[in-house]
Amino acid sequence: MQSLKVIDHMKRRTVKLTVDMPVAEAVEALLLGKQTGAGVVDKNNQLVGFLSEQDCLSRMITSSYYREQVSLVKDLMQSPALSVKGYDSILELAQTMLKEKPKVYPVVDDNGELLGSISRSEVLNAIDMHLRDGYKKPV
Repeated sequence: MQSLKVIDHMKRRTVKLTVDMPVAEAVEALLLGKQTGAGVVDKNNQLVGFLSEQDCLSRMITSSYYREQVSLVKDLMQSPALSVKGYDSILELAQTMLKEKPKVYPVVDDNGELLGSISRSEVLNAIDMHLRDGYKKPV
């Protein structure tokens, strides 16, 4: 399982949010991208935080009640964001996911640039595919 790498199973076309984006716009991007969370980047595509649907729920309820949409991503994002590298092991990430809260991890390069994301579903799929390959009988 050590040969299973994050880069081979991550989502490359991921939602990217910015710190000055209104929360309502970020929620719309998450919903359109069918993602439960996304990395927040600066103007150089460097990961500076992470925003999840859960982070947005309370603020969106308040915004709906008061008819205000003044919150920005930087007000709600988690920073620093927990992230993984493309060369990290899927198995090690799976073990981390058993202990840590995030369902989605941003994938960054060694310079902190956002490359994509990987979710629990993608990790589970990678392990499942690997196990299926191991059970195939030679013909």
